[in-house]
Amino acid sequence: MQKRLLVPALAVGLAALAVPVPALAQDGPALDLSVLGTYSTGVFAEGAAEIVAYDPETKRVFAVNAEAGVVDVLDVSDPANPVKHAVIDAAAALDAAGATVNSVAVNGGRVAVAVEAPEKTDPGWVAFFDTDGAFIDSAQVGAQPDSIAFTPDGAKAVTADEGEPNDDYTVDPVGTVSIVDAATFDVATADFTAWDEASLPEGFRVFGPDLTGDDAVQRAIEPEYVTIADDATAYVTLQENNAIAVVDLAAGEVAELLPLGAKDHSAQGLGLDASDKDDAVNIASWPVQGLYLPDGIDAYAAGGETYLVTANEGDVREWGDYTEEARVKDLELCEGAFGGADLADLQADEHLGRLKVTSTLGATEDGCYDELYSFGGRSFSIWSADGELVFDSGDDFEQTLAQVEAANFNADNEGNDVDDRSDDKGPEPEAVAVGQVGDATYTFIGLERQGGVMVYDVTDPANAEFVDYVSNRDFAAELAAGAGGDLGPESIAFVAAEDSPTGRPMLAVGNEISGTTTLWDIAGDGVPGGDPSGNPTDDPSGSGVLPVTGTGATGLLVGLAAVLAIGGGALVIARRRAA
Repeated sequence: MQKRLLVPALAVGLAALAVPVPALAQDGPALDLSVLGTYSTGVFAEGAAEIVAYDPETKRVFAVNAEAGVVDVLDVSDPANPVKHAVIDAAAALDAAGATVNSVAVNGGRVAVAVEAPEKTDPGWVAFFDTDGAFIDSAQVGAQPDSIAFTPDGAKAVTADEGEPNDDYTVDPVGTVSIVDAATFDVATADFTAWDEASLPEGFRVFGPDLTGDDAVQRAIEPEYVTIADDATAYVTLQENNAIAVVDLAAGEVAELLPLGAKDHSAQGLGLDASDKDDAVNIASWPVQGLYLPDGIDAYAAGGETYLVTANEGDVREWGDYTEEARVKDLELCEGAFGGADLADLQADEHLGRLKVTSTLGATEDGCYDELYSFGGRSFSIWSADGELVFDSGDDFEQTLAQVEAANFNADNEGNDVDDRSDDKGPEPEAVAVGQVGDATYTFIGLERQGGVMVYDVTDPANAEFVDYVSNRDFAAELAAGAGGDLGPESIAFVAAEDSPTGRPMLAVGNEISGTTTLWDIAGDGVPGGDPSGNPTDDPSGSGVLPVTGTGATGLLVGLAAVLAIGGGALVIARRRAA
């Protein structure tokens, strides 16, 4: 298990990091991403496009429209002009008025929809449909099935049942993982009854206002997102617990809990911008431990081993009168801690004072804090299947944004103000997908607050390399329905070349705030060719240059001389090249 690093003297960490940032390369990255087309619901800031799943047989994207409580079925056979084909109304099929759709998955002609009950603390459902939207059957699962995935063979659908409390924290259901047989609709429930506070692995977070009763640990565990490595094993992020659960699908039980520890933001290359009141982009090393608290997770194989990729978003538990969140300036810090730094200076708004941290960790028996733990890693990480940290992107994300979007650095997804999220979770990586492109493996990470997608080559897990950053956000626009481009990427689906309507790899990105689903073409050296109609090219080089498409709704044209900032009110793609 990863060990927590000790915090060095504050003298090491109050100045901005002297870490060289790679210059923009002249010849472009290994991959070239460009927008093919966008489907817009026309709904702003209501979750009208959240989780997306792609069906290669019908060339359709299934997009969760939480605002309407349905799944929008989008025909993307012409990716330049995605259109709504149908709507799947799971609440109507279940005769459960007021039920909420949380997630969707598709496999072998079946669509599985995770449905939250009208009273969210009640058990939810998985509803099965065919790809034309005809209802097949359903199964009852745990409270708030928040994420769903099929096994590769399509035999099982697995949900992460979050089990959050109600708004006043008077009802708090247990968290579970449900394994649904897609043929019989029988359910096996993998729970956490094997653990109590004494038997939990070191570093596993269990906290809250009520830790009494035999089910206290089970109520404090909140499964967030599920990925399935193979037909035998699922991995589920337990976000607030800062851990991953390993689920044995055959046995129907949680086999292991993997605490993730924290990253040392005082170390070189692991810094962060900690203040929204310093009037500057200031990525510095600070005596703060960052809890990874991942949301999205994906799995892939390399060298015969399974690796897990997490988007380290961060999250805060706050319901009713309870919150774990505090600002550093409101805590009593221990004299002599933090390398003997001047505590008043450390707690100034322009230093660490505004940073949000958890009050549940770092306090001594005297009630003062000698360690500080912030929310989220502002990064993505690669872990071994047994929870060892293999790679972390450090402060790459903020360093990249400081280069290409400095005027709107750490902006929110509902506002364009610079530095707005620096005191919170920064750009907030949430969505992650892994895909094979030619002979290489890449991961794509969506930044929920800043927008845009980071691209890394993860072929060698221990030596992952930054490739590109692309964004379809318009910082020159006043954010509203139909304006501002893509805002709040909530999920990413990778589409392999052989499954894509273009004959080349593609991304489908669900953007929660803008209510848009955007399709991205993936080109570059070694990428299979094709045109938007799916007809292969005769290009012997294999570069497969794709004609410009999708210029109606998005008006985008990006080449190797891509624009690095928004200018003149035109919507362009911000891009940083790999060095």
